[in-house]
Amino acid sequence: MSDVPFTLDQLRIIKAIAAEGSFKRAADSLYVSQPAISLQVQNLERQLDVPLFDRAGRRAQLTEAGHLLLTYGEKVLSLCQETCQAIEDLRNLKGGTLIVGASQTTGTYLLPRMIGLFRQKYPDVAVQLHVHSTRRTAWSVVNGQLDLAIVGGEVSAELAQSLEIVPYAQDELALVVPISHPFAERETIAQEDLYQLQFISLDPQSTIRRVIDQVLSRTGIDTTRLKIEMELSSIEAIKNAVQSGLGVAFISTSAIEKELNMGLMRTLKIERVIITRVLTAISNPHRYQSKAAEAFVNEILPGFSTPGLGKYSLGYQKPEGVDILPNRSIMQSELSEETV
Repeated sequence: MSDVPFTLDQLRIIKAIAAEGSFKRAADSLYVSQPAISLQVQNLERQLDVPLFDRAGRRAQLTEAGHLLLTYGEKVLSLCQETCQAIEDLRNLKGGTLIVGASQTTGTYLLPRMIGLFRQKYPDVAVQLHVHSTRRTAWSVVNGQLDLAIVGGEVSAELAQSLEIVPYAQDELALVVPISHPFAERETIAQEDLYQLQFISLDPQSTIRRVIDQVLSRTGIDTTRLKIEMELSSIEAIKNAVQSGLGVAFISTSAIEKELNMGLMRTLKIERVIITRVLTAISNPHRYQSKAAEAFVNEILPGFSTPGLGKYSLGYQKPEGVDILPNRSIMQSELSEETV
């Protein structure tokens, strides 16, 4: 059979007749007329080419084919009811899954806090976090493998064509020093003071290392004179090295909140030098957005946004006719994040 030879209404009728024992009582329970019930059964028997009821007695008795149809029909109706309940639960955020992506630094230090707040509000929604490079994360959003993502790097023009990319927060890369450092009691240092420091840095191939060098060079700092004491491959390794007194480093402020609060390291300002990057939320406007994704965007992101930066900022109103994309003019330096 190429088409299903029965409808859900016909299955409900068969179930009602079997439960009530007569066509009339089944019709009353379904609030329809008895002739309508009889016509539906006749049409179904004609479609299946088998009798479903033995009409010889006073009570409607199912035939063997009728019992078989009732057994599977109850499973079908139960699954339909379960499906409707699951959809209703999704609408009310009492179930379902939210899949969020992030680039390395945001995924390691920022997203766990966001997800924690989301889970407090919606404990029945399962949350998955996938942490990869900005490019791979953006590609996954385009292909529908992620509901949305938070990244700190620039999305390639090729992928950006298929995405909505919204800036929502600024993240500063701060100069951090161990509490035992001679400069630890200072609030600000001169640019010339940088040449006295021993730096712990990411390896030369990392995007952040290259961009920091570019930013410092633009402010007149000769990066070739900076003393690179150690080159490490992760932010955690760099933080541990700074805490151990092995040197200083430029680290995202989102990655050192705990250490600063615990007094394990200090930050220094540099005269006329501020390095910031814009964190962006990316989604695919051409794909369905779940209620869970909408709740995350509308209820969680605003709490982490920089006022006035993007549409997730509290009190922000999008100008009419303006598309929101990363605005390079608002950044004092632009950091593209791949490995970090």
